[in-house]
Amino acid sequence: MPANRNQDREAREARRRLRTYRARQGVHEAQVRRRRRDNIVIAVGVVAVATLATITQVVYFTAGPGTPAADPSASASPSASASPEAGSNTGDVPDPALAENREWTGSMNLNDVQLQFTLDGAAAPQAVSSFVSLSQSGFYEGVGCHRLTTEGLFVLQCGDPNGDGTGGPGYSYGPVENAPEDGVYPAGTIAMARQGGDAYSQGSQFFVVYQDTTLPEDAAGGYTVLGTVTSGLDQLQSQIVAGGVQGGGTDGAPVTATTLSQVTVE
Repeated sequence: MPANRNQDREAREARRRLRTYRARQGVHEAQVRRRRRDNIVIAVGVVAVATLATITQVVYFTAGPGTPAADPSASASPSASASPEAGSNTGDVPDPALAENREWTGSMNLNDVQLQFTLDGAAAPQAVSSFVSLSQSGFYEGVGCHRLTTEGLFVLQCGDPNGDGTGGPGYSYGPVENAPEDGVYPAGTIAMARQGGDAYSQGSQFFVVYQDTTLPEDAAGGYTVLGTVTSGLDQLQSQIVAGGVQGGGTDGAPVTATTLSQVTVE
């Protein structure tokens, strides 16, 4: 009998150890599954963040200077959907003949910075006609520069009466004119902003390139280059660009609030 009792105790102990082992094994397996699941979640999160960053950068460059505009005559931003030939002008667009197929000279004050520039009426007759018309009417005076970019894309964007990238002159036009074939916009370039993928969304918004910048084409092409800064670019960088972007970012309103004044062309 004692032997049987001992055997029973040993059997019960063996069963208890087996249950304990299985319980621990179950906990271990659950932990492994949980770690595997957590790793997958983390991996998915990393991929999502990387994808979002990539998409943001693609939109940023293909959307070029500017953000999608609420007003069809408004802002800049290459994206993709239209073709360079698609679309049509809307509103009372100035006659391209106003550019007179010649070079224009002009100046604009951005705060205390005076930029001297030339406009190529032969290479970009529609854009130059619009810019000349708006300048001569006083449209730009008192209008701000709402966007500064300081990484990858080096531009100061101006000409939106709404001050947020959604405004325009009440008309929009196209197509893209005089865009560089290699997508390189040298420092000093003055080019028209537009909505992504829409060659006929140019209006009053333009951007000044203060450092060599590459802008890839989208379905609408590149950006209309209408002129070149001939002096004042160094002062623009030291007095406005050097202040950076609000909030410490690389794309947004400049810390140094910037307003256009005394825009003249002749």
